[in-house]
Amino acid sequence: MRIGSREFDVWNQTYVMGILNVTPDSFSDGGKWNSMDRALKHVEDMLAEGMDILDIGGESTRPGSDYSMPEQEEMERVLPCIEAVRARFDVPISLDTYKSRMAEAGIAAGADMINDIWGLKWDSDMGNVIAEHGVACCLMHNRRPAVQEDGTENTENRYGYQNFLEDVRADLAVSAELARQAGISREKVILDPGVGFAKSYEQNLAILNHLDSLRSLGYPILLGTSRKSVVGLTLNLPVTQRLEGTLATTVLGVLKGCGFVRVHDVKENVRAIRMTRAILGAEG
Repeated sequence: MRIGSREFDVWNQTYVMGILNVTPDSFSDGGKWNSMDRALKHVEDMLAEGMDILDIGGESTRPGSDYSMPEQEEMERVLPCIEAVRARFDVPISLDTYKSRMAEAGIAAGADMINDIWGLKWDSDMGNVIAEHGVACCLMHNRRPAVQEDGTENTENRYGYQNFLEDVRADLAVSAELARQAGISREKVILDPGVGFAKSYEQNLAILNHLDSLRSLGYPILLGTSRKSVVGLTLNLPVTQRLEGTLATTVLGVLKGCGFVRVHDVKENVRAIRMTRAILGAEG
């Protein structure tokens, strides 16, 4: 798979996507990198630690987000950062957005990939923008809350799952089909099971346990679990102490055949991947 100027062997390797949130309110690192000097230093550090691809986001999509940020504000945060990174570093750039106008502006600024947390289901123009520019995309699993006939949310089954694992797989297949219909090359599509999005704690654990079943869809998988609530709830730890739990999910991702892991702590995850792959490649 080609992203920007780099080829990724997504079926035989696991690559590290480093996170750069230029936001004041992201759940883990809000406000840490929203000055240009600090953002660029962080990119430099992550590259030195072994980052393979950079994911830049300008809108927090943590649980409880209302997805109401004005596009102009998002552009003012993100576009100068993309341009500065492109000018200074040789690294593929992913833009974390679900808005087609933001995606088009980001691609013009230098983004090589669009990371859409709504899997082409929020903005009907997103697929066309991605196809027109020939960039890669990551399509994440997500769902809006299910609404009952009286207009209220279904509190017993908030997201309307009938068979959770089969429904996630089917939802991702719909995103892949939307990409095909838009004219996005199959070789440009990555799928993300959406850990932490539209799922209960137990469902997050279940999708992690069954990651390998998603590979049968025929697309590389990106796993994003870094510092998320499934780690915090399992270990009863705050967001600042979830590194070890994240590393466990990264090792699992390697074992389950994920092509990418999206993480905050690059150095530690790179080391965990290298160690896991060394063991898997050892001859008895």
